[in-house]
Amino acid sequence: MKILFIHQNFPGQFQHLAPALASQGHEVLALTMTPAATGGQASWNGVRMVPYMPSRQSTPGIHPWLVDTETKLVRGEAAFRACLELQRQGFHPDVVIAHPGWGESLFVKEVWPDARLAIYCEFFYQAHGADVGFDPEFPDGPFPRARMRAKNFNNLLHFDLADAGISPTRWQADGFPSPMRDRIAVIHDGIDTDLLVPNPAVALAFSTPSEKVTIRKTDEVITFVSRDLEPLRGYHRFMRALPEILQRRPHARVLVVGGDGVSYGPRPDPARFGARSWKQIFLDEVRDALGPQGMARVHFLGRLSHADFVSVLQISSVHVYLTYPYVLSWSLLEAMSVGCAIVASDTAPVREAVVHDETGRLVDFFDPGQLAQEVCALLDDAGARARLGGNARLFAQGNFDLRKVCLPRQLHWLHGIAGSPLRS
Repeated sequence: MKILFIHQNFPGQFQHLAPALASQGHEVLALTMTPAATGGQASWNGVRMVPYMPSRQSTPGIHPWLVDTETKLVRGEAAFRACLELQRQGFHPDVVIAHPGWGESLFVKEVWPDARLAIYCEFFYQAHGADVGFDPEFPDGPFPRARMRAKNFNNLLHFDLADAGISPTRWQADGFPSPMRDRIAVIHDGIDTDLLVPNPAVALAFSTPSEKVTIRKTDEVITFVSRDLEPLRGYHRFMRALPEILQRRPHARVLVVGGDGVSYGPRPDPARFGARSWKQIFLDEVRDALGPQGMARVHFLGRLSHADFVSVLQISSVHVYLTYPYVLSWSLLEAMSVGCAIVASDTAPVREAVVHDETGRLVDFFDPGQLAQEVCALLDDAGARARLGGNARLFAQGNFDLRKVCLPRQLHWLHGIAGSPLRS
């Protein structure tokens, strides 16, 4: 087959599927706006890289609810022109697999009407029942909710184009309205459970302004990971639990991994918080309660290489994962594969991976006291940590393993799209 992937930041969610198809002898191309993500090479793991670039910015002064839609149209036009050039060169894909989130695949069918289009269904924006309106600390008025509905214009346009969809979790798939929901296969991107393994010999060394620190598996370590430290991933709730945790656990250290910006939620309101980041806002909130001794045991490691990130998980005594009802983080499943004892928020889609007292412990997202209690209870109980961590790894291997579970299902899904009609 001839297969075209479209992803602004390729490979993204297709980092395993695209090379696997190339290794099977298919002709695989990838249309991307950021070829640097794969080293800026003309070919990556057998996939021919095709860069594109928008020729204009959004219109100054456009209605604010249309900025998102116009941005997607601009990128869709740029990708459309790149596809026309590929057509001119004689390339005619059998299947196009696209992440539609940035609009690039909007006009693919105008170039290749007979190609099957499959889209990665990551998230359908909702005014109720997901991230918007979930946290009363940051209330969303009617205007943000209306703007959120407008962000679905791109999703809705794709529903008339797509022959099939794929979504990593059932909760994410179920967020899409029918009839698109009926065309979505639930198959996770997959995690490498052969790489993400327990390692009792792991050690992690880093420097602070006052000392050089080396932490080993025998130390008492609480870990928290998020791409960026923001409320949507529960950073504020985690920080508010730390004073009680560190008071009760005088030898524990806390490793916090994540950037200072935002990945998903809004930036802090400057009228309320000034120029501070979310990281700084909630660190400042608990600084006095932590005191100098507590502060000395909380280590912000920033963003790490994947190898160092894995070491953080491997060294963890208790790993905390919190999130609004939103896209499930790979980091949770990676922590499960490593065998972490996990305390997680009782929110969807976390429940698809963490079953209370079987593969982890679930707590009320809004209750830092309950979070502190569960973390301390696990730190007190090595047997429970071993049981939960072992169960978590078995669950990850059985349901999210890249080579044995997810990739074979993805390949089967793709060949089904190419070989049989999917729309009624």
